[in-house]
Amino acid sequence: MTVGTASGFTNQDSYVPDRLFAGDFPRKSGKRTLLQGEVRRRGAALGRISANGKYRLSLAAAVDGSAAPDAILAEDADATAGDVEVLVYFTGDFNEDALEIGADQTIDGIRQGLRERGIFIEKAQPAAA
Repeated sequence: MTVGTASGFTNQDSYVPDRLFAGDFPRKSGKRTLLQGEVRRRGAALGRISANGKYRLSLAAAVDGSAAPDAILAEDADATAGDVEVLVYFTGDFNEDALEIGADQTIDGIRQGLRERGIFIEKAQPAAA
């Protein structure tokens, strides 16, 4: 028996889990603005800029309020051409191997601050490549 694509449908691609979630702690999400110039993948640890409320990748050396991450990006996002509205997670269990963090950040360095916000970073199975 040959299995094919049903008439009128096309193969969109295959599903490859990213293993972002590490547990079943309730996830709360909301829409926020990603700062122009940011190109981030799902799982980026984002910090909030105090002056305008926009989000960017959290960097320890940031002096704009975004040094401490407080949200996890829920979807890949490209703000090259301008600010974009994105979905972020404010609570949940996340796999440390699936997160994108600033070059000057460490998982251990952000773990406690995120835990205080209801974001739990756990060592789970390796993230998909």
